[in-house]
Amino acid sequence: MKNGLNRTIHSINAAALLIGAAGLLSRILGIVRDRLLAAHFGASRALDIYYAAFQIPDFLFTVFLLGAASAAIIPILIDVEETSTAEARRFIRELATIFFIGSLVVWLVAVLLAPILASHLAPGFAQSDRTLVVMLTRIMMLSPVLLGLSNIVSSVLQSHRRFVSFALSSIFYNIGIIFGIAVFLPLWGLAGLGAGVIMGAALHLLIQVPALYSLGFGFPLAWPTFLTRGLSHPIKKVILVSLPRVIAISASNISDIALVAIASTIAPGSITVFKFADNLRFVPIGLFGVSFAVAAFPSLSAARARGSAHEFYANFFGTFRSILFWILPIAVFFYVLRAQIVRVALGAGNFSWHDTRLTAAVLGILTIAILAESLSSLLIRSFYALGNTTTPLFINVTTAIIAVGTGLFFTRVFLGNQNNPLFMFLVRILHVEGVGGSAILGVALGAAVGGVLDFLFLFRGLRRAMRVRFGPHDGDADADIRDMLVMCASSLAAGLAAYGMLRVANELVTLDRFSGVLIQGAAASLAGCAVYGGMLYLAGNREIRHLIHVCRRHMFRMRVLPEQWGNEEMQ
Repeated sequence: MKNGLNRTIHSINAAALLIGAAGLLSRILGIVRDRLLAAHFGASRALDIYYAAFQIPDFLFTVFLLGAASAAIIPILIDVEETSTAEARRFIRELATIFFIGSLVVWLVAVLLAPILASHLAPGFAQSDRTLVVMLTRIMMLSPVLLGLSNIVSSVLQSHRRFVSFALSSIFYNIGIIFGIAVFLPLWGLAGLGAGVIMGAALHLLIQVPALYSLGFGFPLAWPTFLTRGLSHPIKKVILVSLPRVIAISASNISDIALVAIASTIAPGSITVFKFADNLRFVPIGLFGVSFAVAAFPSLSAARARGSAHEFYANFFGTFRSILFWILPIAVFFYVLRAQIVRVALGAGNFSWHDTRLTAAVLGILTIAILAESLSSLLIRSFYALGNTTTPLFINVTTAIIAVGTGLFFTRVFLGNQNNPLFMFLVRILHVEGVGGSAILGVALGAAVGGVLDFLFLFRGLRRAMRVRFGPHDGDADADIRDMLVMCASSLAAGLAAYGMLRVANELVTLDRFSGVLIQGAAASLAGCAVYGGMLYLAGNREIRHLIHVCRRHMFRMRVLPEQWGNEEMQ
């Protein structure tokens, strides 16, 4: 079947377009999900309980054996399949079976230990609130089992460049959670939210199964023959390669858990404010950083397998520039329009103006790390394409420790001294003077500092790793640096234009209606985009000229996604 769910897409940019478009819909559904939660609960302790209970299932999704290690699975699967298709299918069945058995064991242990875990997840909660955290954690514990299996299926689809079903999976995940909010929550209370998460995880897996069958892999589970015959060589290799990856991601997740635990000690609603802002910040990261990184990973792995330095460098730097092109102005717009973004996304029902101001302030700090974390997605996958899992492990662990330490330090300082110069500067520049619970800004600082340092260390380490593997890059480094500086200058100019238009629109349109907030944000964004695009066009930027060329060529007559779009600049 050439089209539909089973279509193969070869071009990095075409795949990124598809993943980004599906990601956009998924992010919109995610915003709808958060808006429904905000309208029903506001920034309240009840929603704090939900997000606190989510921490352990989220954490276990990343550490359940090999469930989080798609970056390790794909290169090995490609290598095995080049030798034997039958061995590749046996490899995936064995991998999924080992994961499933192991995840059930860990699931049982986590369910039994939930009361102990809850006391560490939310040390600032009352005992009655922790009881609800335990209940909700136990319900949602099935989701990482389903998502882990789904992730293994995703690895197979990505290695064959079957990106359509993979792109749709996150959409169906959010649909399940929204269904839980709309239907299960009124029926069962907080337990209904957990049921919606389970439904979303099941849909995440089921939407990808038909594409897996079309590749001839069949049902992913099998009788555990490894118990008598031992583990196959590819499985041992995946375990060896993925273990540092799992530990590295675990460090990042433990950092998130620790920051949420710190937030629980501030004021009711602090966890909710932090998670809402974090979800909004991740929208552009997921749309552009993750989409381009996921699309580039199979090509980077294939270039490494062929030993092609030129192809690897071309794919890496081309993807790096593409992410910069999109993310730089978006990060600036997110800071300038943070209040409008929060109000449009979450301003409904019980989500008050106080909640809006505080969430916008946290989002303003987190925007510092949007660019860094978007590029880190590409850097990490590039490391694993090279077969280097040790370097990102140490970097992730180090920056996770720094993030938690920074967040704890500043939160304690802000709670203990409201006259601290840094705190006074932040509340003034972020317009939250007199807003209760502003100590949550310390948690946001920790997350932002960790994200920026993670990128800087990863970039330095990857440059060294690429030189060791392939030798120095023979491209025009001066031209790349010049183009990146032009992008930075254009983004800052776009931010100033957006801010100026925002001031003008503020005089013409009031903020007391949703339409007014939307008009303000849209006008400012359009002004900023016009300045950004115009400056880059005049500077001869490759990305903007290529985008214009593609729009002229395909916008009005494209019926199917162009498989080769973007290949020419990768040659």
